[in-house]
Amino acid sequence: MDLRYYIRVLRLRWRLVALCVVAAIITASVVTYTSVPKYTASVQLFVAARDQGTAAGAYQGGLFSQQQVKSYIRLAGSRPVMTGVITELRLRTTPGTLAKEIKATLPTDTVIVVISVTDPSPIQAQAIANATGIEFAALVTALEKPDATAASPVKVSVFQPADLPTSQSSPNTKINIGLALFAGLIVGLAAAILRSRLDTSVRTSDDLTRVTGMPTLGVIASDRDAAGRPLLLHANPRSDRAEAFRQLRTNLRFVDVDRRPRSIVIASALPGEGKTTTAANLAITLAEAGLRVVLVNADLRRPGLGLYMGIEESVGLTSVLIGSAELADAVQELGNGLLRVLPSGPLPPNPSELLGSIGMRQVIQGLERDNDIVLLDSPPLLTVTDASVLSATAGGVIVVVRSGKTKLGELKQALAGLQTVGAHILGGVVNMAPRNGSNAQRYSHRYGDDYSKRSRRHVEAVPMEPGAVQVVPPQADEVRPSAAVARLETAD
Repeated sequence: MDLRYYIRVLRLRWRLVALCVVAAIITASVVTYTSVPKYTASVQLFVAARDQGTAAGAYQGGLFSQQQVKSYIRLAGSRPVMTGVITELRLRTTPGTLAKEIKATLPTDTVIVVISVTDPSPIQAQAIANATGIEFAALVTALEKPDATAASPVKVSVFQPADLPTSQSSPNTKINIGLALFAGLIVGLAAAILRSRLDTSVRTSDDLTRVTGMPTLGVIASDRDAAGRPLLLHANPRSDRAEAFRQLRTNLRFVDVDRRPRSIVIASALPGEGKTTTAANLAITLAEAGLRVVLVNADLRRPGLGLYMGIEESVGLTSVLIGSAELADAVQELGNGLLRVLPSGPLPPNPSELLGSIGMRQVIQGLERDNDIVLLDSPPLLTVTDASVLSATAGGVIVVVRSGKTKLGELKQALAGLQTVGAHILGGVVNMAPRNGSNAQRYSHRYGDDYSKRSRRHVEAVPMEPGAVQVVPPQADEVRPSAAVARLETAD
């Protein structure tokens, strides 16, 4: 892990870091403003050896004072001193409890003892500090006397009594908020790194290629307007989303040039990853380039393509497979006829058997003869076996993954299923990719939790009015090759 890794994590997880910082600041603020204010008063005492009358004696007395004063500071909170203070001030407490308010310090290379007292009352803090200084001096003097009648070789004097504190010593708002900011930042960064390390989802095209070895054919950026305008027909033709699908169209030129697929299954590992909108928008983009495209709704369990495209699905693929309708009658033309859609038709009780039948293979072959490209929208790979069965028949598969949602394990499992049936995996599309390193607002096409239910349900998507799909045809003077390969190679 280098600096670029941490920068990337911070850009991706900045919301988590910000949340930790805000939580820490709020916690510190609550603790600060609910804590009882305390005040600190300090008394300073000077420890000196009594005059011995000679220079040598004075020098030895000074050394003795410096050595002894280190031991004296331990006496400040002793029971004799605390008992004397309690008696003097008539306090209702115990020596042990009072000692917790006392702190004695020794400035470096001095013979000065500083005794500080912290108490909720500034007046009492001052009184306890001054009383402790007096009792401390008396105790040291008594301890240093060689006998009861002799004078003590050490003199302890209060040279600066405690003043009445005018401002509280705790809680300190600025310090607490500053420490909370720092702690929140550290915790947030640690949480972001931990979550990033534990996150097994696909986020970028690099993740997709590095883990699966599958080439990335396109990256569709997250768009906050996509929920209300899922198809490119609703959007600005020069929007980022539109350009991303044009790039996907261009990249298809370089896929398996020796045996370019004519039929492509658009699949995903799980529901909600955007494969249906990807299939619809890719079909629109290909048709805008002058290719004859047919979009097949091969999701025979929870079809949603008809609602997106604004077409009737009562007659469609299943009708053709059971022989109740001709293929030419079931396909519906949109716009100027370059884009056509084959709806799902009535939902069958055996979707997998129908999609793996000889009739399905014949339908795909018939569509390939009459069109340049056939795109098939399929159910999720890990939910049911329909997509795998269909992929074995079609010319290739494009797997759509949703950035930040599709797990690497799920993707590997889906790809393994495709490889088992001998499917030709063309590459992947990263959908809802983050913008500027952060997770932008996302949209999704939801299938629901139970894919085994046979009844048709409402699909959460924005419906289109019938006939709303209008594909922009090529210009009149544009040369339109007849071969599909030539069309795709000159599309961009």
